[in-house]
Order: sequence, then C-alpha cells, then structure tokens
Amino acid sequence: MNQIALRPFRAAANPSIVQAQASTSEPRAHVIVFGNEKGGSGKSTAAMHVAVALLREGKSVGTVDVDARQGTFTRYFENRRSYNATRAPDMPMPRHHAVLPSSAATKAEAEADEKARLEVALNDLLPSCDFVVVDTPGSDTFLSRHAHTFADTLVTPLNDSFVDLDLLARVDPETFKVVRPSIYAETVWRQRQIRAIAGGKPIDWLVMRNRLSALTARNKRDMSAVLANLSKRIGYRLAAGLSERVIYRELFLKGLTLLDLREEKTGIAMTMSHVAARQEVRDLLAALKLPTLTIEVPPAPAAEEAEEA
Repeated sequence: MNQIALRPFRAAANPSIVQAQASTSEPRAHVIVFGNEKGGSGKSTAAMHVAVALLREGKSVGTVDVDARQGTFTRYFENRRSYNATRAPDMPMPRHHAVLPSSAATKAEAEADEKARLEVALNDLLPSCDFVVVDTPGSDTFLSRHAHTFADTLVTPLNDSFVDLDLLARVDPETFKVVRPSIYAETVWRQRQIRAIAGGKPIDWLVMRNRLSALTARNKRDMSAVLANLSKRIGYRLAAGLSERVIYRELFLKGLTLLDLREEKTGIAMTMSHVAARQEVRDLLAALKLPTLTIEVPPAPAAEEAEEA
C-alpha cells in the first residue's frame, strides 16, 4: 500500500500520556476527542449526541470543552441543565469541565498553564468514568494539540465539500488524485508519533462525513472516492455522520439530542425524519467501535417525511 510522504518529525516523550495511559490495574476512561481545525464542521453537535448516547447506554460519561472561549459544548450542557430543572429532571447529565485558554503573559507560561488546566480536568474524570468526550476548537491551538494526545478515538467531522477536504489533503483538480496531506493530517500524524514514543496506545482515527445532503450529486460521488482513497494512505476509518437537518439546530436551545425525544416530557412529536436522524446517531455510535459497548442498529425507516419539523 502506497503511503503519502509526511515531513520528518522528531518528538520528545510526553510524560502526561504515559501517566494517563500506563498499564495499571485501575480502570481508565476511554477518551473520544472531536477534532478539526476548521470551524463549522459540526464537532460540538456530534460530540453532544455521542455523549448523550453513551449516557443512554448506561455508561458514566465525562465531558471536556477545550473550546471554552466559544463555549458551544458548554452552553449545550447549560441549556440541558436548565431544561432538566424546569421540564425533565431525569435527563442524564455528564460530569462537565470547561478549560479556558490561559491569560499568562508569555507563550511558555500560557502553555504550561493550559496543560495543567486540561490535565486537572482529565485527572478528575479518567479514573471514574467509562468514557470522556472532548470537544476541541476549530483552529490550531496548543490546548487543542495537547487534547489530541489523550485521544483513544479521534473523530474528525468533515463537511461534504472539497473546501473542507483541503484541511486533510491537497487534491489535483483535474484527476482528483491526492497530491499530499495537508495541515490537519500532519498534526494528527505528529500526535500519533508523540504517543508512540511515549508508549501510548495508537489513536483510532475516524473521519465522519457530516451534513450530507440526501441528493446524489457529482460532488458527493467525487468526495466519496477521494476520501476512500485518502483513508488508505493516511490511516483513518471513514463513516457517515449527521445529515443536514433543522432538528439538530433546534434542539441546541433546549440542550436535547435526538435520543432524548423518546421522553414524553420533551413535548416534541416524533416524525419519520426524526426517527431517521436518531438512527444516524446510533449508526455513528456503532461506527466508533468503542470498547465495552455493543450497539444494535435498527433497520432504516421505509421513508422520510418531505419536510422536517
């Protein structure tokens, strides 16, 4: 199998990885990091749905927002807590930490401060949770890179567009052949090298095609072919993500997910479109192939409503 050449890289061992992943008789949470250096890819929505899906499976879940300055992931849980207080007190909640960027004067001081803040949050969750779900910024920051080093599973949501694909690889415009990996692919490769040197477990990298249109188009077919080819070259698994549906945006204000709609207290009537969207979430959870978790994916509904609620 041909491999795309990546730039030479030398990495020093990262003690924090060894401490978090060293073989021990004590159980440790499986860390799922949602990462992509491009904003607007649906990281926070996907992270929220996976966290709640795991809670609904009876797992203990911790969540960490390292994009706390923007704070979409944190506000999602704040909205959920408010909804719990007034409408549905039995909705499952994770243990949540928000890690803010440092305001230290120098780069070295800021990085040391952010590293310590993230590790305090993880050290609180790793020993006592089954899973920890981490949402990272849509940009290249020290805090985001450090969070990536803890990932057992890395999920990269990618809008179905060659504009977003450019983050992973440069593609020949005529032949659609992959010319070379791009910035985020190289970042992930470096984190894999750091983990290998530190003796950590390999990262299971999943790229999910997000906000897919129901329409068949040439762009969709071309994206499918390029992503499948690229997956063999830079080492990720490919899965379908969440379609472009109004319901995902509407649920944010209540802090709900599709898997919460089966609760009568939500007051939201289920449509066939909602059922199909809920299945997307379960399909994604199954695609993650997480340890100690078996997901039975129901058959797809026969048809969807033309209009979404």
